[in-house]
Amino acid sequence: MSAAKITRQSKSNLALAFISLGRERKRDITVFYAFCRVIDDIADSADFDATQKQSQLAAWREMVRGARAGEPLLAREVRSLIDKYSLPLDIVEEIIAGVEMDLNISRYATFEELRLYCYRVASAVGLVSIEIFGYRNARCKEYALELGLALQMTNIIRDVGKDLRNGRIYLPQEDLARFGYSEKELQDRQHNERFVRLMEFEAARSQEFFSRAAAALPSEDRRTMVPAEIMSSIYRGLLRRMELDQFRVFEKEYRLSGLEKAGRIAAQLLKSF
Repeated sequence: MSAAKITRQSKSNLALAFISLGRERKRDITVFYAFCRVIDDIADSADFDATQKQSQLAAWREMVRGARAGEPLLAREVRSLIDKYSLPLDIVEEIIAGVEMDLNISRYATFEELRLYCYRVASAVGLVSIEIFGYRNARCKEYALELGLALQMTNIIRDVGKDLRNGRIYLPQEDLARFGYSEKELQDRQHNERFVRLMEFEAARSQEFFSRAAAALPSEDRRTMVPAEIMSSIYRGLLRRMELDQFRVFEKEYRLSGLEKAGRIAAQLLKSF
């Protein structure tokens, strides 16, 4: 399957953000996104056991380092990107390491433990993405790191119910204890006052990362970072919707409408000019 088809089928907000890019960078970021999608799908697949998933991810780690017999076209395309943009191989491998965490970890005792996961599956993706987008000020790396944390925390808030069905709890255990909300209540999907206060706490954490990202974005790179700013706008809107609705994540799948997304994309495009 081609990188473009993988991206289209994902129906991701990230794919919408690519609209602002020129043809070459759009093609390149599509290849990178397809790589992220493929390795993420390995971890979530119901067709393989943990050992098989580990083996497939190990194979991808080898393929980003060098050619391997029978490898898919995507592997060659990813290595071409690594060479073209001088992408740090350790950052690319961090993304694989983040996906591997889902094979072995289903609970996080502290936010610091969760932060490592968020860094690997989101901030590392951002750090690679900005190399493809192009930037002039090295502070863009701080922007990518903070925005990645904000986006992933928003994902965690949105997907509490879905993650429970997969046997995973990303909300830190220390945070559940802080608000007197037990794991049994979470498993029973109890939407009570303690749960709302817990989620408000996580949302405030996410908002803080969004604010840090905005403060770190260099003015000279605002135009090249439009794809990332589109993502930021969409996810901030999503977070706000959940807040106003008191986080009914057990019974709803929150998303913005196509019209709302289009409006936010248009707003960011206009800002860039």
